[in-house]
Amino acid sequence: MDILPAIDLRDGKVVRLERGDYARQTTYSDDPAAIAQTFAQAGARWIHVVDLDAARTGSPANRDAFAAIRRAVDVRLELGGGARNDDAVRAMLDAGADRVVVGSAAMKDWPWFEKLAHRQELAGRIALGLDARAGKVAAQGWTEQTSLSAVELARRVRGWALGAIIYTDIARDGMLAGVNLDATAVLLAATDIPIIASGGVGSMDDIHRCREIGCAGVIVGKAWYEGRIDLAEACRIAGEDAIL
Repeated sequence: MDILPAIDLRDGKVVRLERGDYARQTTYSDDPAAIAQTFAQAGARWIHVVDLDAARTGSPANRDAFAAIRRAVDVRLELGGGARNDDAVRAMLDAGADRVVVGSAAMKDWPWFEKLAHRQELAGRIALGLDARAGKVAAQGWTEQTSLSAVELARRVRGWALGAIIYTDIARDGMLAGVNLDATAVLLAATDIPIIASGGVGSMDDIHRCREIGCAGVIVGKAWYEGRIDLAEACRIAGEDAIL
């Protein structure tokens, strides 16, 4: 399993939101590259980066910050936010992303996403972002609720050459209340795509439990910024069998 520490970017700064609410923001740093270096030094093999501005508007607003992160570290970078068409995905890859997370655009145009996911040159470089409230997927930076079932979509992509499914329980995101293990386990049973759990990680116990149920990775955000997770120890615990 891999630990993916998170850098959420808004206006070039490192921030965290509570439950995806843009009005409930905490700013942690104005130097994203320095944060990325700290993560790399702790042993992270992946860093999960989200352009929150692009997630809401579709227009990338943190290119310079991401470029600085890319220059600062020699680890793999997963980038989400604003991947809404072929050109945007290509621009994110060209900017140095090793994997691009597609969420809202997949919900709005599934045939396009299916074609994208089946492009041979993108095998393993696209992740499906499933951000859910009560099992139903949200889009547009979590500001729009859909009637689509996260579990049904996970079943639908069985056998596809996706790098991962990023499953986030929105109600728990930024709340440090623990990962929704039951819902995550249902997704694990529904698909053969590696599942990365996100939302609610609050302690080292969450790391252990995600590993026990078979997650391929865990995204750690606020828990690290608030000093509740020792990232080096988490990477050590998870790193014995990293599969991503």
